[in-house]
Amino acid sequence: MLGVPFTELLWLAIAVIIAGVITGLLAGLFGVGGGAVIVPVLYEVFRLLGVPDEVRMQFCIGTSIAIIVPTTLRSYLAHREKDLVIPGIIRIWSAPAVLGVVCGAVIAAFAPSEVFKIAFIILATFIASKFLLGGDRWNIANDLPNAAIMSFYGFGIGLASSLMGIAGGSLSTIVLTMYGRPIHNAVATAAGLGVPITIAGAIGYIIAGWPHQALLPPLSIGFVSLIGLVMMAPISSLTAPYGARLAHQLSRRTLEIAFAIFLLLVSLRFVFSLF
Repeated sequence: MLGVPFTELLWLAIAVIIAGVITGLLAGLFGVGGGAVIVPVLYEVFRLLGVPDEVRMQFCIGTSIAIIVPTTLRSYLAHREKDLVIPGIIRIWSAPAVLGVVCGAVIAAFAPSEVFKIAFIILATFIASKFLLGGDRWNIANDLPNAAIMSFYGFGIGLASSLMGIAGGSLSTIVLTMYGRPIHNAVATAAGLGVPITIAGAIGYIIAGWPHQALLPPLSIGFVSLIGLVMMAPISSLTAPYGARLAHQLSRRTLEIAFAIFLLLVSLRFVFSLF
């Protein structure tokens, strides 16, 4: 770490700050935590600081989830002020989502990173296609399903979120809109579900990383870097309400297109990383 040139560290610090701003705006705008922005930045930071390959991706994911805890909380509170959160959904989804997060944290400690990347590419491309091309034709129904099916969705959202280092906003949004919920209400509710997902995910990755503590850099608790947390969390948390305000000023179609473009860009980032 001491051998790293000062100019490289400076540019990395600037990149982390910019990523923190973008993360907060994305959280408020789309109800997502911004993990797709955080993970690649942290991956480069941890590579430069010499974190071993065998734990680097898990370290990035765990730190990403911890960073977006306050971001998702502020995003949810900002949306709730507009009274757009769908009643009862967060209560139904929270417990199964947390169970999915726990399972994902265990899997992520052992499975190769390529598995997570490929899964995200497929899912994000499908979601983006729905918003760009499908419109209401892709809707499954006009009403939400029964509690058992909703619990299944909650578990899947939590599991995928834990494997990808995200808050689950994109997954929650697609489920709710495919059952006829308006995009603004779906985004607001997705932000709320991100709160228990990220809290459980951060705890899960801390525990999962304990056996690998010797391979991790100083100021790390399991697979969570306190340095990354301190640098990015305050910035992203402060900018989240501005993204939420922008979301409420946009039309439904504009928000759908913007959300789809965001997902496609993230998918491309994962595609390039595979090669």
